[in-house]
Amino acid sequence: MQRDETVLAVGVPEAARRLGLSARTVANMVSRRELASRRVGRRRIIPITALEAFIGRDHSNVRSVPSSSVEGTTTG
Repeated sequence: MQRDETVLAVGVPEAARRLGLSARTVANMVSRRELASRRVGRRRIIPITALEAFIGRDHSNVRSVPSSSVEGTTTG
């Protein structure tokens, strides 16, 4: 009989590794509630589903530089 070894949640360092971010960045995201987490004793765990939801979210509201600035439009 095989046991299901599926991990449901990970700590901050493992979440950071999976996202390709620093542990400090992930901790900041948790403190800003951008990434769901739960405290268990002294440990903070992040559900795998929260990592997947974060990656799946539309992050297009990030500021972008207008194309006229990039093309070097002169004022005059």
